[in-house]
Amino acid sequence: MGDQTGSSGPSVSRRELCIGAGAASISALAGCSTTTTPPRAESATTITDHSSPELEKWVDEVPRPGVAEPSGTKDGHPHYEIEMREVEQKVHRDLPATTVWGYDGQFPGPTIEAEQGEPIYVRWANDLPDEHLLPEDTTIHDDIIPYDTPGVRTVTHLHGGNVESESDGHAQAWYTRDFQETGPEFEKKDYYYVNDQPPATLWYHDHSLGITRLNVYAGLAGFYLLRSEHERSLGLPEGEYEIPLVFQDRSFEADGSLFYPTEISDEQGGSDESHPDPSIVPQFYGDTPVVNGKAWPRLSVEPRSYRFRLLNGSNSRYYTLKFHQYDESSGETGGDGPSFVQIGNDGGLLSAPVEIDDRLELGAGQRADVVVDFSEYAGETLLLHNDAPAQYRGGMSSSDDDIVSLPEIMLVDVSDDGDSADAPELPDELTRVPDIPVDSVDNERYLTLNGGATDDYGRQLFLLGTEAERDGLKIDAPVTEEPALGDTEIWSFANRSAMSHPMHLHLVHFQMLGRQSIGDYDPDEDDLDLDALKAPEPYERGWNDVITVDPGEVVHVIVHFGEHDGLFNDQTGTYMWHCHMIEHEDHDMMRPFTVLPTDNDGNGDDEGDSDNNENNGGNDSTTRG
Repeated sequence: MGDQTGSSGPSVSRRELCIGAGAASISALAGCSTTTTPPRAESATTITDHSSPELEKWVDEVPRPGVAEPSGTKDGHPHYEIEMREVEQKVHRDLPATTVWGYDGQFPGPTIEAEQGEPIYVRWANDLPDEHLLPEDTTIHDDIIPYDTPGVRTVTHLHGGNVESESDGHAQAWYTRDFQETGPEFEKKDYYYVNDQPPATLWYHDHSLGITRLNVYAGLAGFYLLRSEHERSLGLPEGEYEIPLVFQDRSFEADGSLFYPTEISDEQGGSDESHPDPSIVPQFYGDTPVVNGKAWPRLSVEPRSYRFRLLNGSNSRYYTLKFHQYDESSGETGGDGPSFVQIGNDGGLLSAPVEIDDRLELGAGQRADVVVDFSEYAGETLLLHNDAPAQYRGGMSSSDDDIVSLPEIMLVDVSDDGDSADAPELPDELTRVPDIPVDSVDNERYLTLNGGATDDYGRQLFLLGTEAERDGLKIDAPVTEEPALGDTEIWSFANRSAMSHPMHLHLVHFQMLGRQSIGDYDPDEDDLDLDALKAPEPYERGWNDVITVDPGEVVHVIVHFGEHDGLFNDQTGTYMWHCHMIEHEDHDMMRPFTVLPTDNDGNGDDEGDSDNNENNGGNDSTTRG
């Protein structure tokens, strides 16, 4: 690990937008209301009035995350104990060591490599200090969070895991050091991951209510790679030619410490003096790219094919990525570099490889499993370029309304020597991805994404709503989504705000049906016409657990709750769905949903049931993978 010392929509101009904001409708975008409280302290800082130290670019090599090893066994399965600790880590050659929080003292945390159909246990041990590393806004959910509880609250969510609810990392299942204090949804110390799902690039990260943005920004995230024999039989690049890469943005102080804003910038609607200090911000955008824990890094490769497991682990930032040829002496970009060939996304392999002709879009929390062939670029330097503005709006995006741009992510040096053999042909078929049939749908839900409300301090609230409560509900409102085990549903996400949102469902993976303008679909008046939808992009097919919903559009997804055609497993209980811009989910764009047992299924979400699901999978890895 790193060095340690311990799509299209309506045209809306920038003037019509409250930056980063939403409203009750695209046609009624408005500013935020205000109240009066004492002025904020002069020490309060925003993302736009802070600049990180100027650092020489491209001096550090991209490290590879370490691999976790089990500490023993439990019930015959591997048992891991992974400790959250505060450490100092060199993020850049010329920057003093940065204090971070890491799983096993690593930023990012060690990669867990698991096998499909072989369960594991993990104890995510909290050994963090009593005080938070970053400024904590105690006004967020102060009616349901005991901020006077000593210690730092954490809980780990396996993102993309088809797991029992007790092990999902519910936002209120938090606990402090040595489990001294626990949240109202806490149930167990050892999490049980059945791994009965297609092989995929999963990841784990903190999910504690009200401070997820701070805990993840401090470093609490890592990869979880689920593998299978079928995947190994495909002849994909492996070993040193398979590299997980997590893209994050950070800002730093001159002493190497992490900077996180305590005040909302004017560009984000921060002129209101009623905001507390420190205050949550609507979104965070850092001014320094960090890849696998290194700032402004470079990656050395041979002139051959590599498999990259790409993860957007940033708090709020979108990436649209492309390789360009690069002249390091002049800092100028040249022609196109090698393209991405996507072989998988959030939930595992696509049915067939997809060459990305233009740019690869990654919203917060999304993963892309790609193969890149460097064989024609021996001796060249390539730049991984990002042209997504911070204030991302899909096809409506404009670089002139950016807050903190981040176009240069990392350099890739392709050596003159090494294995320069012709790139192996990827299989025409990678796996079988069975469609979820639309004629099996039991229920349709119209779910709104909103940004027009404000809290008691005049700060914008991002809320999720329903057909009946379109303006949105807070996280602690009664559950409104209660599918039954075995049900198939269509969830239609209608974005009434002025920015893109990466929407994430826990527990399940879904398939995208398509997009349409928000004005063309009202469930009170219209039937869903699949022929009228803009079809998913090829890389949006397969199994997703995060999907981008751009302003002014409805994105329809189909989801099955439980085992489907030999894939996944049956679980019941309460889970979360939310925007994966972490500042949004903290305040307040997150809601619970409950999968109810059927009359003859019982509870179905204890460890015994998980073990039964493992034994009853019944399909070989080719079908399941």
